[in-house]
Amino acid sequence: MAVTVADIKKLREKTGAGPMECKKALEEANGDFAAAEKHLKEKGLAAVEKRSYRATNEGKIFIKAKDKRAVVVELASETDFVARNPEFIALGDVIADRALEKGYTAPNEELSAVVTDLAAKIRENMSLKRLKLITAGETEYLASYIHGDGAIGIIVKLSADKVIAQTNLESFAYSIAMHIAAFSPLVLSKDKLDPSFIKEQEDIFRKQMEADESLKSKPVQALESILRGKLNKFLKSICLLDQGYIKDEKITVAQALADTGKQLGASLAIVDYVYFKVGQE
Repeated sequence: MAVTVADIKKLREKTGAGPMECKKALEEANGDFAAAEKHLKEKGLAAVEKRSYRATNEGKIFIKAKDKRAVVVELASETDFVARNPEFIALGDVIADRALEKGYTAPNEELSAVVTDLAAKIRENMSLKRLKLITAGETEYLASYIHGDGAIGIIVKLSADKVIAQTNLESFAYSIAMHIAAFSPLVLSKDKLDPSFIKEQEDIFRKQMEADESLKSKPVQALESILRGKLNKFLKSICLLDQGYIKDEKITVAQALADTGKQLGASLAIVDYVYFKVGQE
């Protein structure tokens, strides 16, 4: 049975385990959700505190794109009921359209006033939580993806070393956007990480190893090798280019990018991406 992005998301929200662990568990369980959940609990992978899913508000993500520009907006509400309100949805579309047309790069008084008007009408607090505008150059290309009922919004910017027809890149760029929605990488690549963050993670793994009785007798060199392995595995899990590609886990996103570029006769790169999830910063 094929494992879908929706299945992975559902299992992540239920257990708090990482995306790759959820995908693997579902595959080993042949798509049986209950069996996959049991497997993660037995492995201790479901004991991770689900910090990233503690959304304190509801709302919806909106994306509009035109002429090498794209804007993503998060419109927040107190309840999911209001987030499904046709007037709320229409408001999100209006805000995104206006931001795109005027080139707004962040929430402002004009947009917030429109939100306030609707909030007064339906008597529920709501806000324009965040907004981001992405622009592309002549040999840069944008792709967007809205996951679920507006719970997650992704914009991806790719570049090429020559002009390529947008239609030739659409399928691949869309797949990359879906990948980001499913596996929520923290950064594009390792060089985007603050060295202090990497050092902090290394210290965490070192403390964990010091408390592991099974490692007490191992020589220092072996311990350092284990530490390097743990850190590298962690970094690969949070860096987009190093993650296993959603359509073929045997290759990385970077390899999929190179392969697609070869097919198109161009050198491709992922320049940047935006990940918005309702309730998260």
